Amino acid sequence: MFDIDRWREIFQSINKNRLRSVLSGFTVAFAILLFTLLFGIVSGLSNSFKSAFADDAQNAMFVRVWQTSKPYKGLQTGRAIQLRNDDFNYVNDEYENKIQYKSARIYKNFTLKYKNEANSYSVRAVHPDHQFLEKTIIDEGRYLNEKDLQEKSKVIVIGRLIKEDLFGEKPALGKRINMNGSSYLVIGIYSDEGGDNEERIAYIPVTTAQMIYGNNDYISQINLGYNPDLNLDEAISFGKQLERDLRSKLNIHPDDQSALSVRNMAEANKNVGSFMAILYAIVILVGSGTLIAGIIGISNIMIFVIKERTKEFGIRKALGAQPLSIVWMVVQESVFITTIAGYLGLSLGTYLLSLIGDSLEKDYFIKDPSVSTGIVVGATIVLIISGLIAGYIPAKRAANIKPIEALRAD
Repeated sequence: MFDIDRWREIFQSINKNRLRSVLSGFTVAFAILLFTLLFGIVSGLSNSFKSAFADDAQNAMFVRVWQTSKPYKGLQTGRAIQLRNDDFNYVNDEYENKIQYKSARIYKNFTLKYKNEANSYSVRAVHPDHQFLEKTIIDEGRYLNEKDLQEKSKVIVIGRLIKEDLFGEKPALGKRINMNGSSYLVIGIYSDEGGDNEERIAYIPVTTAQMIYGNNDYISQINLGYNPDLNLDEAISFGKQLERDLRSKLNIHPDDQSALSVRNMAEANKNVGSFMAILYAIVILVGSGTLIAGIIGISNIMIFVIKERTKEFGIRKALGAQPLSIVWMVVQESVFITTIAGYLGLSLGTYLLSLIGDSLEKDYFIKDPSVSTGIVVGATIVLIISGLIAGYIPAKRAANIKPIEALRAD
């Protein structure tokens, strides 16, 4: 590897066959370039899917209800389905071992006012576990707790942008804001990876909302986080079982999709995982096919090089050179061409991804297309192995030729 004379011979051979070397190297460079671009784009698609679900827990489930579209058990079409505390408690009691997080949700829209500043915002009444289901990041203070629910406290957690709108640079924690005529104590300020809209939402205890805004036990939605010990198939099965049981409890036709739905992140994760696996398989197949073509090209070039150097190899063997030294010299040249060409393709591909990354995200929702360090390391190993394969077969043939036959060759 560190024999200067051998490297001098390798460079002389490459220089003597510049066109052949460039053409063979181009095939490998193109293969790696194509693989890098395709892998980067698929990676960008994966990032887009992850970003789309960034503000929800990966094990989240959402139970929503609307109006019936089918008659059932003597009940007419168009009946409004209303979830209640009893339904929330039923789900919690019935599936306690399969649930990690649980929260009801009530949707409201109110004007929040502090001194001379006022704006209309979405307000959600929730349970404490909602923090983990929504992946809420508390920047100041705290989130809602069980004591707030028990005491039906008038406390509120506001988003970062609500704080900016109403308080500017002044502290908001511990201040009171007016909401629909009632005074609420700001106990927490949060941020959310879901974007600006998610940071213009306020949270209050679900029991407080039920007491003040309706004096009832109505809830709009049930949010759950299934037990992370469940695999995707088990989680999907749990979601379907939950949907069947709630349809039965609420007297909804089994086939009435308009009245009740259970959105299960396990299904989305499985579908996305299958889709991405297919895309990665296609990328590997296309990249491998192109790379194999490059290997064959380099192997053919090495055959021509060896044919031109047949007499030289015969003289070397006549002077006592070992077959292994001839094999290693040819293989070393092949690995060198393959590695240099491959890294040129890899570097160009990485550069192009960084160059077009912003436009891909803007126009095609492909976020941060790139190749990871693991891919670079893997590509390095593949290139070295490819060079060995491309050079070994013709090198083995050169090493086995008899000196007398080599000296006779034209």
